[in-house]
Amino acid sequence: MKNSVATQRGTASIEFALVCLVFLPFLFAVFESARLMFLWNTLPQVTRRAARAAAITDFSDAAAMQALRQAALFRSAGGSLPLAPNVGSTNIRIEYLWQDSSGQLDVLPVLPACPVANRINCTRDRYGPTCISFVRVRICGDGPGCPALALEPMMPAPLGSLTPSTLPPAVTLVTAESLGYVPGQAPCP
Repeated sequence: MKNSVATQRGTASIEFALVCLVFLPFLFAVFESARLMFLWNTLPQVTRRAARAAAITDFSDAAAMQALRQAALFRSAGGSLPLAPNVGSTNIRIEYLWQDSSGQLDVLPVLPACPVANRINCTRDRYGPTCISFVRVRICGDGPGCPALALEPMMPAPLGSLTPSTLPPAVTLVTAESLGYVPGQAPCP
């Protein structure tokens, strides 16, 4: 009997190590999948929050625009989106669009100087290329156009290779509202 106890010494450690070889990668895969689902649900919400705020914020005020980008990321100060360290305020692309008489949308070539100027432009020609009609917000990577933003896996390579390499696209289009216009506001210079 004493001999069998001596041969059993250390088997619990070996069994624990073997179970960990299977259980821990599975556990980390579940965590990474949950994070990916969080991002799939959160990125559209970020664009919705930014688009709604951009439709009522003065586009010529850089500080206000930066504040709305931070608020869209659920932050009051600088920082990135929780659980997505590579999604920051620089990745939120806000575009102001005009609509021609046939319904086609295009990015304004030049923004008006202020909300009052936009209001005057829209009064003159509702379908002109100087009237902001819509606001589009997208999550983009660095580069021309709007490249997809890379997904940085939080797990090492074997588990990280099971996830997509880019974040899901997120785009929101809303009607331009006040764009920061306040009745009685003086025309901009």
